[in-house]
Amino acid sequence: MKINIVMVEPEIPQNTGNIARTCAATGGKLHLVEPLGFEITDKQLKRAGLDYWDKLDIEKHASLKAFLEKYKPEENNMYFVTTKGKHCYSDIDYSTMNEVFLLFGKETKGLPEDLLQEYLDKTIRIPIRSTLRSLNLSNSVAIVIYEVLRQDGFKELQEISGYFD
Repeated sequence: MKINIVMVEPEIPQNTGNIARTCAATGGKLHLVEPLGFEITDKQLKRAGLDYWDKLDIEKHASLKAFLEKYKPEENNMYFVTTKGKHCYSDIDYSTMNEVFLLFGKETKGLPEDLLQEYLDKTIRIPIRSTLRSLNLSNSVAIVIYEVLRQDGFKELQEISGYFD
């Protein structure tokens, strides 16, 4: 299973650094869709990603339009993660897919409303209390990527054991 995490116009370098580290640790490919709210050389971004940058498969895109033209939603298993999602993220059967794209929007606004309306059946959400707005972006990515990996049996990931044997 190939997992693609797509960050559309991320604004906070620490979130992107944490997401980069999660992608490196899980074998996910990170797509960064410009404009970014920071420079890739940003000290906070590098610090959050620690020394995992050289282990990361990363691709930059000049715009959301450019990304969608290259990776067409109609031809790919593409899901749009939003608090307004039609489906719960864990209700999707990812286990039958060879590749999946998970799109996340910018911290302050999420994904564009017109995009969500166009692909409403492909929108997913993480349940939270109704009195709260959303989860932290890097936490959301970790929750969804690990559900995809769980359904795929955590293939190619090391399980640590033996500490208490």
